[in-house]
Amino acid sequence: MTNGHQSWGRYPLATQQAAHPIVWQTDRLPEAGDGTLLPYGMGRSYGDSCLNEGGTLLTTAALDRLLDFDAATGVVRCEAGVTLETLLRLAVPRGWFLPVTPGTKFVTVGGAIANDVHGKNHHRAGTFGRYVKRFELLRSDGSRRVCSPEENRDWYEATIAGLGLTGLILWAEVQLRPIHNPFVLTETVPLENLDAFFEVSRESEPDYEFTVAWLDGLAKGRRLGRGLYYRGNFAPPQLEGLPLKKSHLNSGSGLVVPIDFPGFSLNWLSVAAFNWLYYRVNLINRGPKLQHYDPFFYPLDAVHRWNRIYGRRGFLQFQCVVPHATARDALREILERSAREVPSFLNVLKTFGSVASPGWLSFPRPGVTLALDFANRGERTWKLVAELDHVTRQAGGAVYPAKDARMSAENFAAYFPQLERFKPYVDPAFSSSFWRRVLDSSQAQAMVRSP
Repeated sequence: MTNGHQSWGRYPLATQQAAHPIVWQTDRLPEAGDGTLLPYGMGRSYGDSCLNEGGTLLTTAALDRLLDFDAATGVVRCEAGVTLETLLRLAVPRGWFLPVTPGTKFVTVGGAIANDVHGKNHHRAGTFGRYVKRFELLRSDGSRRVCSPEENRDWYEATIAGLGLTGLILWAEVQLRPIHNPFVLTETVPLENLDAFFEVSRESEPDYEFTVAWLDGLAKGRRLGRGLYYRGNFAPPQLEGLPLKKSHLNSGSGLVVPIDFPGFSLNWLSVAAFNWLYYRVNLINRGPKLQHYDPFFYPLDAVHRWNRIYGRRGFLQFQCVVPHATARDALREILERSAREVPSFLNVLKTFGSVASPGWLSFPRPGVTLALDFANRGERTWKLVAELDHVTRQAGGAVYPAKDARMSAENFAAYFPQLERFKPYVDPAFSSSFWRRVLDSSQAQAMVRSP
């Protein structure tokens, strides 16, 4: 047995039977035996969607080959274990960038497809899955399917945001977007409260491709939702004479959290002190500035293994999306409950646009999305997050499976109305700790094995 693989949130703990590396595209999948199979990339999912208690993880770190790149069109074909960091190192010096990127570049292409990741430009570009031109899917019965909007479209749409359950993605073609240089023109706007966020968002989104807000999660009363709004666009071609040096493609500061912090280190006082300092330092630099893409898109990547700050018990992230019509009231209630009951160390707020994803189980939908990080304090934390789940569902919203460690089967079905359509495409040998949690045993037994 092995317990060497865990999610980024470090909760729950899971013991897999084995970690089976996939080295070549011609490899056959192992027999599931008494357990099940699940693809595993970098393990950056926060909950248990990348864990398979009692089963086998199909690790894709060795599927890391770049297969083809057309510098004229920006189409790259690579194996599923290639990371977004590797794609950036290939593409940026040649004038291309990821069409959509999450807040970390340390995820694989296969993982980005399986979770249909989103970024700061969803209101313009939608999700990562929209830019996947095609991929090859390997099933446990040995069958292989090339999937695209034109070929095996149902498998294509089931696999995007399919949480790795429809089979193993071997390779994928992704359409990149052009840039003139690796810099972003950014501006920081202070927010007095939650109402200011909606006002600044409405003013910013027509002119800025990238928008996101940081909130002081302990602010209350009239200051509820106080924070900083970041907006930016890639720099114009007038700067294209700047050299694209290797130093522009850094992987962060090189800082590493060397040990697990003690459980008491994140408390009301430490979180309040951090929020006070972060807010004021960023106010000083709030004017327009030219910033390299790395710290703009990936600020947390500058500190490797930052999840250790939450200690050995890990943390729970609650990320929800609520429709625009109910967003003000729902987000106000969520922020008030958090500020009153359990301090959230990191709070991120942004809007989702109306650009639809091809994935049936894709999380983003028109509305406003809020992510809160809670140190795992046991029952107290669980009680709060269950309350936030209730607020989200009452508001007609949804919770993000890639960040979840505890949503119920009932809520999952309510959040994702295409669940029944998806179930027949799940490979009978594939499962995850998350999937078993959000399905009743009776449902699992009744699932059609293959469409």
